[in-house]
Amino acid sequence: MLQALSIRDVVLVERLDLSFRSGLCVLTGETGAGKSILLDALGLALGARGDAMLVRHGAERAVVTAAFDVAEDHPAAAILAEQGIDAEESLVLRRVLGADGRSRGFVNDQPVSIGLLRQIGEALVEIQGQHDQRGLLDQGTHRSLLDAYGRLARDVEAVREAWRTWQRAREEADRTRAELERARQDEDLLRHAVEELAALAPEEGEEEMLAERRTAMMSHERLAEALSQATAELSAGRGVDGALRSAQRSLERVADKAGGAFDEVLAALERAAVETEEALNQLEAAAGRIESEPGALEAVEERLFALRAVARKHDTDVASLPALLVTLQERMGSLEGGAETLARLDRAEQEARDRYLQAAAALSERRTRAAAALDRGVAAELPPLKLDKATFRTRVEPLEERAWGAEGTDRVSFEVRTNPGSPFGPLGRIASGGELARFMLALRVVLAEAGSVPTLVFDEVDAGIGGAVAAAVGERLEQLARSVQVLVVTHSPQVAARGAQHWQVAKGGNGRDDEPVATRVEELGEEARREEIARMLSGARITDEARAAARSLMSAGRG
Repeated sequence: MLQALSIRDVVLVERLDLSFRSGLCVLTGETGAGKSILLDALGLALGARGDAMLVRHGAERAVVTAAFDVAEDHPAAAILAEQGIDAEESLVLRRVLGADGRSRGFVNDQPVSIGLLRQIGEALVEIQGQHDQRGLLDQGTHRSLLDAYGRLARDVEAVREAWRTWQRAREEADRTRAELERARQDEDLLRHAVEELAALAPEEGEEEMLAERRTAMMSHERLAEALSQATAELSAGRGVDGALRSAQRSLERVADKAGGAFDEVLAALERAAVETEEALNQLEAAAGRIESEPGALEAVEERLFALRAVARKHDTDVASLPALLVTLQERMGSLEGGAETLARLDRAEQEARDRYLQAAAALSERRTRAAAALDRGVAAELPPLKLDKATFRTRVEPLEERAWGAEGTDRVSFEVRTNPGSPFGPLGRIASGGELARFMLALRVVLAEAGSVPTLVFDEVDAGIGGAVAAAVGERLEQLARSVQVLVVTHSPQVAARGAQHWQVAKGGNGRDDEPVATRVEELGEEARREEIARMLSGARITDEARAAARSLMSAGRG
């Protein structure tokens, strides 16, 4: 509930601090005293549209702070948690409006957007008046209000769970259907890719192995070329060995005439011939050891280049080709078995849909019964409020399938007709603002325990009425205040007499031109309340008879 309201520099208010209690709080005062200013200030704190005209003349800014006591399980607490705003003992909303029209919002001293401030404010306070109607006039709230009135929380949760199950089943079926459709569109390409990769049969680590072999084979070729060239040099013409043997034979033919002079030369030539022959044998052996299989290098390069070409084709690397083959084979398998899988998922979705519709139909039936009970309850409240010619109805109608959701398949709307024979229409189409305010009161009395808003504000709900009707309004406001905190701006003594807390709003100033007029607000005690109610009864001159009547009204209110 609203605990405190602090106002600085709003229109005629320079500085004002109000503390509120639970129950029925009434605000009274003469016309033009500034009662609407208090509601405008409260609206600012709740995120209403800010107008620079609200800033007091000569001030740089207007500041309004509203403090609330909020239960841990209240929707406003959930909003704070979603926004990461620290919860404290009190929930404090603050609005700063500059004379230039710029506006800032704060929640528990943390800056927030005006939109978030408004969202939290709408969860805390509902204002009903001739010029400011919210809450019940928003058709988006009607379904949840009816569900709360009919105590249908368990049925609604069953529908939500069935809806979530159906949506999961539908999403899975839709995803599988899309994948199957894509696979069918690319079936020829997919089949060719699988055949190509399967024929290539890439292996783990194959690229590294082939690259190493290719490097080694290219080295062998260079070595073989060097050996071949060395052998050619030794064997060119007659060859080194042939030349040595020829020289040796030439000397041997005349060696016996040399008297031993050629012996050492012949021995050297013999050794050179033997070493040359050995060198040639070694060259031949070495060439044999490094000789590779003909065409082996070409085969390795062809395999390596083929793997890399396929990898580029699929925009991947060679190392990923084995896994890609498995993936594509699985896609082929899913394509071949996709129809059966999709049929199974479609059956599951249909079953989930049927369960949702069954739960939604049961909820619709209970909503219809709750709507009839709500209509009877509101009808009983209308005659005492001088609305006996009006008719209220709660309309429960089916939604189109595209509008179904977690809350069911129904659209719920509160409608009224003000005179017999006239068509029903939305609540906001009632011609008279006073009638609409009383209608909201009747509906709120019946829905007293259905809403989650802890504070209700009624602005001149008693406009244009008096006597028994005003007394009926006061009784219902007092009754409503047993469930929620109620603030009412009133000109009716019958309503004011029912208040548990009474504030008087008046204009201050001594009449001098140099002193600005200011709005002041005073909480009234017992005697002051009696005088104020007597004033409301008799006007400017308070008579003893008016005091006695005020005392009687106050006694009736306490009774």
